[in-house]
Amino acid sequence: MDSTVEKLPPHVLLFPFPAHSHIHFLLNLAELLCHGGLHVTFLVADQAHRLLLNDAAVQSRFDQYPGFQFQNLRDGLLPVLDSQRPTLDETTEFGFSFLEVAKPRFKDVLTSSSSDWQKAEDSDHVARKSSIACIIADSMMASFAVDVAGEAGIPIMCYHNACPSDFWAVLCVPKLIEAGEIPFQGDDLDVPIANVPGLEGLLRRRDLSSFLRVGDLSDKNTQFIINGASQTHRACMILNTFEELEGPALAQIRSQGTNIYTVGPLHEHLKTRLTSMIPPNNLKKEDTGCITWLDAQPLRSVIYDTCDRVMIEKMIKELMDTRRVEFTQSANQIAKLAKNTVSKGGSSYINLDRLIEDIRSLDTD
Repeated sequence: MDSTVEKLPPHVLLFPFPAHSHIHFLLNLAELLCHGGLHVTFLVADQAHRLLLNDAAVQSRFDQYPGFQFQNLRDGLLPVLDSQRPTLDETTEFGFSFLEVAKPRFKDVLTSSSSDWQKAEDSDHVARKSSIACIIADSMMASFAVDVAGEAGIPIMCYHNACPSDFWAVLCVPKLIEAGEIPFQGDDLDVPIANVPGLEGLLRRRDLSSFLRVGDLSDKNTQFIINGASQTHRACMILNTFEELEGPALAQIRSQGTNIYTVGPLHEHLKTRLTSMIPPNNLKKEDTGCITWLDAQPLRSVIYDTCDRVMIEKMIKELMDTRRVEFTQSANQIAKLAKNTVSKGGSSYINLDRLIEDIRSLDTD
């Protein structure tokens, strides 16, 4: 190689599932990776791509990183994120439709020649990029992303948006079925779960993912989650948590041979490592019409009731009276742990640095 050729920073491709919380998480991680000196391409679905490019706050946030760019997957699907209140069925249908078309589009992106990364798609200021050194994909896409990355010879890591306990419970589904703990028999959600190793005595039925609290485990959504978890398990995992908070579940996942980077809480990393406050990422405008309507109503003429008020009163009483001191102490303890873990020398601080250095070591350009 010509020694006079400029050495470009390692190039990471981030690929979130097109849902608000998933995109929000990866935008935070993207900024931390950029801050760590990496080049980042943020690959998103059509509708999310358009909304992100039109979001002045997001654009301003990433303008300071010439190595960052958004890229459109061009899935061609009708928008759902535009809707202020998409139904669960609409969201689910969009998700499965996206997964069906995403695999060939994703493969096309990975087979692009390195010269295709020399120019930015969305902004003239974006720096030239080397070929992709590493992929960080949403675990929701693991069912195809892990295999496609393997075919392209590109290392892949998966980030999981839920807590490690949830992920570990999904991996333990065969044990739970064999023990007769799922599908549930009866409606009592406080029954303890005994066959998730390491979490005995901690989990109840209600603590399991909603996809596992179904009467039919052949349900399409349930099977998708189970299959996705098994694929994610094959790759390195990035989790938005920290060791001191969920050590038992993390130990069990690691016992399966999975390399885990616990880099959470990401929003605390942003506060610690960046000097400016980061505005929240919201892909759609707030619907304030209800507030306008409410302001026009006579005083004390509107009751907002979405659930059992007796149950809510009971829960509030327990929180504010019976167990107030307990909850306050617990919240303060967790907040202190979170602050310490992202401080220099903390476990999450070290793991984020390790993630960045490990990505650097994967760069072969």
